[in-house]
Amino acid sequence: MSTPATFISPAARDALEDWLTQARALQGRAENTTGAYRADVLNFLTFMTEYHGGTQGLGPLSRITLRDMRAWMAHTRGPEVGPRTLARKLSAVKSFYRWLAEREGFEPTAVLSTRAPKYTRKLPRPLAEEAARAMIDTIEMQSQTGWIAARDMAVVTLLYGCGLRISEALGLSRGAAPLGDSLRVLGKGQKERIVPVIPAAARAVDAYLALCPFDPEPEAPLFLGARGGRLNPRLVQKAMQQARMQLGLPASATPHAMRHSFATHLLNAGGDLRAIQELLGHASLSTTQGYTGIDSARLLEVYEKAHPKAGQAGTFG
Repeated sequence: MSTPATFISPAARDALEDWLTQARALQGRAENTTGAYRADVLNFLTFMTEYHGGTQGLGPLSRITLRDMRAWMAHTRGPEVGPRTLARKLSAVKSFYRWLAEREGFEPTAVLSTRAPKYTRKLPRPLAEEAARAMIDTIEMQSQTGWIAARDMAVVTLLYGCGLRISEALGLSRGAAPLGDSLRVLGKGQKERIVPVIPAAARAVDAYLALCPFDPEPEAPLFLGARGGRLNPRLVQKAMQQARMQLGLPASATPHAMRHSFATHLLNAGGDLRAIQELLGHASLSTTQGYTGIDSARLLEVYEKAHPKAGQAGTFG
């Protein structure tokens, strides 16, 4: 198949770019997300062009049928594109069509009614408290360069101690240090939140900065690579991979698992589910529930303690 830019019409390509620009401006989409959306919709438009044997302007695109959608899904599905990935691609196409239909004034029912393939959502696997602490101690041993060892330990301590995403930790600027009692974090969708900083995390960052051979400006990244540029998350992932092999931990012991562990251990210690939701920056409480791996019995216990009417007999029937 030739490159998408060769096949799709200028009108369709311009519409796609207008949609992406609006998504960035109004919804705060990250560049990685925008790039994935562009690729998914471009591939869809390219397939429709070849499938129908001609350039698909906005008119033909408004007449896409359910049969067309099924043909695209059958073509896209393959060894490297499983149900979960295909569902993500379909979601991008639907978002684009919802916007395009409103702008051009056509009915997008065929596209929007297309069902996503079923897939089993993998539940996160938080580490046991002992394993999380062992990971922090062991990751420091993965580099013979002192400041890099301290850097990796500081990053992982932030993931576990503050519940940060790795992108959030690596997105911190040098001006954020020394860390105070709280930290302003820029999360998904460019949404800011304030998270408390435990003393261990502040000490780990201080130790890293004391050894770091670079002295960047306040606007520069806090965590640096060996040459002084922004730290690549792959290096943290690699260090954790080496550490988990030494500790005999499963492949699920990733940087993101440290964030899951933060939420689960906080909840087990009596933390409020709503408060943990705020700390993680989740828009949905159900997402937080999935992160913590909380079972139904524990969820009911949290609910009964938190809901103002839960303890009143007869309230619910």
